[in-house]
Amino acid sequence: MNRTAHIQRVTKETKIDLEVDLDGSGAGTASTGIPFFDHMLEQLGKHGGWNLRIEAVGDLAIDTHHTIEDVGIVLGTAVKEALGDKAGVRRFASALVPLDEALVQVALDLSGRPFLVYDVDPVSEWIGTFDPQLAEEFWRAFVVACGITLHMRSLSGRNGHHVIEASFKGVARALRDAVTIEGAGIPSTKGTL
Repeated sequence: MNRTAHIQRVTKETKIDLEVDLDGSGAGTASTGIPFFDHMLEQLGKHGGWNLRIEAVGDLAIDTHHTIEDVGIVLGTAVKEALGDKAGVRRFASALVPLDEALVQVALDLSGRPFLVYDVDPVSEWIGTFDPQLAEEFWRAFVVACGITLHMRSLSGRNGHHVIEASFKGVARALRDAVTIEGAGIPSTKGTL
């Protein structure tokens, strides 16, 4: 089974070219013009076990919001496409990820029903040129485009970098488990996800 996708999306605000291979080696590159965000996207690839390439050009002179949200849309669309009908996937997964004083809990379901519970205190106002409030916008866009249920909670943390990074790593680890093939059929009594 080839669980890959290549998505290109162009709007008046952003131009994004993204490739994902869910059965990759964890190699990833991201170039969005927002260095901390690039670092977080590379964490998704590394800890998700995906090969991930993201190139995004956005209207950063206005704000970083459009770029961050649109990357979430494109990544969610790519993961959904790469999953296909989701036959054989584990479907449910969770992770509890520490990063020094920060601890983030993540649970998700490849349900086909988008829903986000985001209870992550970004702690700091800015991390370099990254507005931590936009992490929630990224995850909302990702969840809607991918069609998954995602719950994320920060249980502790004082350093914004640590909290946001633990949340990205937590989602990566949970997704890595959820997309694992462990059977043959669709893991739903409805027969579809």
